[in-house]
Amino acid sequence: MRKTLFLVLLLAILSSLFSITTRIKDIAFFRGARDNQLFGIGLVVGLNGTGDSGNVNSPLLLEMMKKFGVQVPEEDLRSRNTALVMVLADIPPFAKEGMRIDCVVASIADAKSLAGGYLIQTPLYGADGKVYAVAQGSVTLGGEDVKLSASLQKRYKVVGYLPEGAIVERDIPSEMLEGDSVTILLRNPDITTAARVARAINEKFEMDLAKAVDPSAIRLTVPSAFQDDLITFLSLVEEIEVQPDLPAKIVVNERTGTVLFGGDVKLSDFVITYGNFTVSVSAGKIGDKEATVANLVNALKAAGATPQDIIAILQVLHRSGYILGELIIM
Repeated sequence: MRKTLFLVLLLAILSSLFSITTRIKDIAFFRGARDNQLFGIGLVVGLNGTGDSGNVNSPLLLEMMKKFGVQVPEEDLRSRNTALVMVLADIPPFAKEGMRIDCVVASIADAKSLAGGYLIQTPLYGADGKVYAVAQGSVTLGGEDVKLSASLQKRYKVVGYLPEGAIVERDIPSEMLEGDSVTILLRNPDITTAARVARAINEKFEMDLAKAVDPSAIRLTVPSAFQDDLITFLSLVEEIEVQPDLPAKIVVNERTGTVLFGGDVKLSDFVITYGNFTVSVSAGKIGDKEATVANLVNALKAAGATPQDIIAILQVLHRSGYILGELIIM
């Protein structure tokens, strides 16, 4: 009896030592604190003959010059030194007027490269049609091409970036408090994780403040002591450590031969023959190791299996029900 009790306690201690915990801040966010997407159409100038052919951007450029009182025939504007671009940005929650945000520019027409270009002042609109930021500045492609390594991909030159290239002109209202409560939203909805977050918060404050209402949302009541200091309360909640539940999942990219497995993906007993390979799982073991997908993949690689062989075997095992987890094909 004492020996059994000792083993149970030892397993509990080891489980707590090797369990992965993280802050609530890293796996969730508060409802109301979300990004918003902005967009606009602008003109990049200063290109060295790598811009549009002139059949698309000339009317826009002509209209812009008219606004400045400059009268130029449209035929004189057909130059490959300009490019019509779409300007995109994400404005973070609580961004205030005057703050700067990053933006991306992408060629709309037939420009060959945006390298060395300069984006003319461009208003960025929200989904409601209002201007929330204005972008302007030098376009960067991320540095010069490096040709010392054959493994490096050639840089895509018709998409560029403006680090801190847009200035916020209008605040977007963000309201987290709903009556006397806030809602925590998990980035990856999960029933077990939601329950653990609620339990960890209640244990931290020694009060029944949190309740998981569904796999993605935890309703949190703000204590009366923090009614006039919400930010301090939320900062304490964000720092609470929890152990998220990791589902058994395998993600396969057939085009690249990449296999990603998360969690502890286990296998039922089976025997499979594929080409020159014969693999068997007996009594929950692959040889002398536990029957998991990780050990199966290692065994197949040691036997000389290619990524395509491994993917084909995983697909057959999943369809047959021998993989105790989810298989996602990309």
